[in-house]
Amino acid sequence: MHLRQVLLVDSIRSLVISSSRKWSAGRLLGLTAIVIALQLATISEAISAKPGSARFTGGAPDFGTNVTIFDPSMPTSEIQAKFDEIFALQRDNEMGSARYSLLFMPGVYGSAEEPLLGTIGYYTEVAGLGASPGDVQINGKMQVYNRCFTPDGFPADPTDPFNPDNQCFALNNFWRGLSNLTINVSNGVADGAEACRAGVPFNMWAVSQAVSMRRVDINGIGPEPELFLFDVCSAGPNFASGGFIADSRPNGVVNGPQQQWITRNSDLEYWSNAVWNQVFVGVNGAPDDADYPGCVTSPAGCAAYTTIDTTPISREKPYLFVGEQGEINVHVPSAQMGTSGVSWAGGMTPGRTVSIDDFFIADPTDSVKDINGALARGQHLILTPGVYDIANSINVKRADTVVLGMGLATLHSVDGAIPLTTADKAGIIIAGVTIDAGEVESPVLLQIGKKNGNNGRPNTDPNNPVTLSDVYFRIGGPYVGKTDTALEVNGDHVLIDHTWVWRADHGIEGFEANCDQLDPANCVDGFLGDDIRWSTIIGRNGAVVNGDDVTVTGLFVEHFQEYNTIWNGERGQVYLYQNELPYDPPSQADWIADDGTLGWAAYKVNDQVEDHELWGAGVYIYNRNDPGIVTENAYEVPESFGVQLNNIMINNLSGPGVMNHIVNGCGPTVDGIADAEFGENPGDYENPRYLVNYPLCF
Repeated sequence: MHLRQVLLVDSIRSLVISSSRKWSAGRLLGLTAIVIALQLATISEAISAKPGSARFTGGAPDFGTNVTIFDPSMPTSEIQAKFDEIFALQRDNEMGSARYSLLFMPGVYGSAEEPLLGTIGYYTEVAGLGASPGDVQINGKMQVYNRCFTPDGFPADPTDPFNPDNQCFALNNFWRGLSNLTINVSNGVADGAEACRAGVPFNMWAVSQAVSMRRVDINGIGPEPELFLFDVCSAGPNFASGGFIADSRPNGVVNGPQQQWITRNSDLEYWSNAVWNQVFVGVNGAPDDADYPGCVTSPAGCAAYTTIDTTPISREKPYLFVGEQGEINVHVPSAQMGTSGVSWAGGMTPGRTVSIDDFFIADPTDSVKDINGALARGQHLILTPGVYDIANSINVKRADTVVLGMGLATLHSVDGAIPLTTADKAGIIIAGVTIDAGEVESPVLLQIGKKNGNNGRPNTDPNNPVTLSDVYFRIGGPYVGKTDTALEVNGDHVLIDHTWVWRADHGIEGFEANCDQLDPANCVDGFLGDDIRWSTIIGRNGAVVNGDDVTVTGLFVEHFQEYNTIWNGERGQVYLYQNELPYDPPSQADWIADDGTLGWAAYKVNDQVEDHELWGAGVYIYNRNDPGIVTENAYEVPESFGVQLNNIMINNLSGPGVMNHIVNGCGPTVDGIADAEFGENPGDYENPRYLVNYPLCF
């Protein structure tokens, strides 16, 4: 470790220790950020322009008014003003329907004298349109900051982020993305609250789930770290909750409070701070995980890294780029086996280029009938930013079809529809799409292949898998949502590269909470609603995998009412699993499996499965309705040496509830009681419990 790394680690040690996520009430008071959505969503929707007709005009694609394409000839001040305008709308619009995509034509933006300082809010995608990340150079920063709240849970003055009376963190910084560009970190000059953010010599990225950084190269000002995964420019506690980097060169990374994180096929100079569980797959310069067994005996001194030298199978996400004649095309990377490092080190990422003319460019006014007609004719599909009400399934039936969402385009189920289905055909790609449940229960939200489809004979190709990239699911939140299962994978040889499957633990659905039955400090009508959320926001299983040879890099599944993940297929491989069991079961009677086991495991591998691997997993509990609730096991798997769980852990988020064991009755208990015996910690929260390998229970 470089001396500067040591100094940086020492300087933030107290932050790292205190930020190992001492949740005062789950996602807690900070979750009352939804109050902001109630205040701002209406305003945002009123001023936000609806995407226009996304058709072709004079040979150039019209992606609608919620897509902005910047040109290097534009003044930096003009681009800065647009970023500031969108961020003002989206900073707190967690449950709103506005979606934005901000794209850069190849060229150089900003300068050392006038840097471009972009801030990325909810439902905002920022991407370069170059063939490779170096084609778009940003002199400045592209950052995400904490959100701050008063002690009562209301939005704090954004011009006063250092007020010690407020709480500032990134727990709800969901739904945004950054891709395909180079950031040359440059400092700006600002007054007041922005002075720190403009002046820090690194890029801050304070995010949680449903946020991806892909194909990004970051160059620092000097020998300092290039990327901080938290916001140093606000009061604490700075909590953050997981994230994803792929195909990037972030160089030096300082991780403060991120409990879990996955980095795939990237290049690092160094990574400091393991916190609870960090996973690296195919990453050059990844930290050594040899000390992981220390987690068993001394959580306070744990180095909770999981490092896999090569990625067994990967496929980078499709992206828009400008061709040699100035036309916009889509590059579709091919699947790669046994790789490490970025895909663009030797030039353009291997794959095929598809003309934009071969895409049906949809907006929310287009009917599913028209979309399916285009797909049936062999066209690919681009979903421009917006929320699409889907009363009949969008059906992707042809091999090698690409469905690409822009600006976190969202499919909302209507009347119990399955919003999206795919055939069991090789090379189908779904990328950049969010899928929401509706008020009428759906059997499933995304179905990959049909059970026993094609008489059980798969049409997939191991070298050209069906691929999901940055596909997110939401049940509840902005409106009542209900589904039996969110994601159902029936096809073989499927690759899932980053997904968040979320049954909402908070929202603005409109039902009233009975505050007499809850802690008044955490009770806001229509916010938590815990007295009826359990019976209103229905999501039984998050991800159900029936196909064989399914690989996942980055599986985030949370808060479902039965098994969060069920794995029935053979030879499954999962690299990073992050789960929080539901906060809101009303009683133990509501949280008991059909066979009488106390609670449902977060990760269930079918008893008949003979071959399965899981690397780097964490399961958390917080029972905010009934502190007496007990969960027996976080993981349940067949007792077979072909089923291997590696570097797995559990934790209580320093609140009510007990988990008796890690897996199959093996491993220690977490109970929410502070671990005061570890002198390095402040003694007011509980440490995670780890298991290095199962079925060897050590």
